[in-house]
Amino acid sequence: MAVRRLVVVAMTGVLVTACALAATALGSARAKKPAAKVELLSVQQNDQLWPSVLTAITKSYAKLAPGSTFKNTYTPQTQINQKIQLLASQGALPLLYNTPAVDAVAQMTKAGQVVDVAKEFKKLGVSNELVPAAAATLRRIYNGKVAALPLEFNIEGVWYNKKIFADNGLTVPKTYDQLVSDAAKLDAKGIQPFAASGIQGWPLTRLVGNLIFSQLGGDAMTKIKTGKAKLTDPQYVAAAQKVADLGAKGYFGKGVASLDYSPAEDLFLQGKAAMFYMGSWILGELNDPAKNQIGLSNVGFFSFPGVAGGKGPSPLIPMNAGQPTTINPKKLTPANEQWLKYFAQHYGDVAMRLKGQVTGFKVHKAPRNLSSATQIVVKQVAAAKNPVLWFEALFSAKATTTSQQNAAPLVTGQMSAKDFMNAVQQALTS
Repeated sequence: MAVRRLVVVAMTGVLVTACALAATALGSARAKKPAAKVELLSVQQNDQLWPSVLTAITKSYAKLAPGSTFKNTYTPQTQINQKIQLLASQGALPLLYNTPAVDAVAQMTKAGQVVDVAKEFKKLGVSNELVPAAAATLRRIYNGKVAALPLEFNIEGVWYNKKIFADNGLTVPKTYDQLVSDAAKLDAKGIQPFAASGIQGWPLTRLVGNLIFSQLGGDAMTKIKTGKAKLTDPQYVAAAQKVADLGAKGYFGKGVASLDYSPAEDLFLQGKAAMFYMGSWILGELNDPAKNQIGLSNVGFFSFPGVAGGKGPSPLIPMNAGQPTTINPKKLTPANEQWLKYFAQHYGDVAMRLKGQVTGFKVHKAPRNLSSATQIVVKQVAAAKNPVLWFEALFSAKATTTSQQNAAPLVTGQMSAKDFMNAVQQALTS
């Protein structure tokens, strides 16, 4: 009887242990998520902001979902729109791709190739991870929809070399005329005033847009889109002429037409140009000692100075979500959807920690020691009251291409300001 009782007890113990092990195994299996396969089509190289951050996030996520992978497919800025449209026509877009011009987004939305991020994040329970101002900026561009991920949330303005300014007795200009005067003084001493990429074009057309906003007001480009004004109107042409004048005086340096983005950036970071009009997406490079050879202590920033008597907001602060990134719903599998949720919860923190980058995602735990450049951006974003967009923000793909391809001829004297604006206006209406 005692033996039988002992056997029963022993068998019971075995069953309990087996059940416990089974439960543990089941719990472990449930804890593991299915592997995500994420690919990004972008204008950034693997060591730049988005690919670096997404690689880090996916590596961390793979601990929860073994086998998860991330791949970045680089395409030059000048070819990205064409590449996106080709892949879209073939049904071959990856999960994530840099967002094209507004007209292309509208067409692709109708074709079911664009996820409404606001709705998707609400479904995933991560709506609060989006910075409201970033979402509002995207809605202004994409007809009321959050049609893309704000992998950046940027201000734009003039980064300047403090040492060059101090050595030459210059102070931060308060007006556009003072900016031009400072450029003249630098040029007279053999110092290149501005670095800019003529190949990209948009670093030059940004200046055209800022002069338009400063002179005519923050809604000046909305009037172009709605047909209440034309780019060929005298005051709009005058803005392009001011930028053409900077080029005619040589303030962008020699070879601006053949200069790409990275070499232009290097001119500033190596101390070979005094100023660089650029967005805060440059923070990654400013915070990288290997690239920033002038050092953070010599990097200053000022908002684009207004035109005297202009109607625009002061200070003039263009804001954007960088080159936004769209989600392809056809590749948003349940596994990738779980990755997306994890991404939303971590992107702001990882981008801030790795690159010192301000993004359109909430930061849960800011690093203790933010760089001086990152602190500048954080303060500027917080202070922005009436931000404006940028020259091509509301343009069609054709008008955007026309504008950017003709920027270099504008500043090298191969195209007049009137002809430049006429070409873009025709592209808008054709």
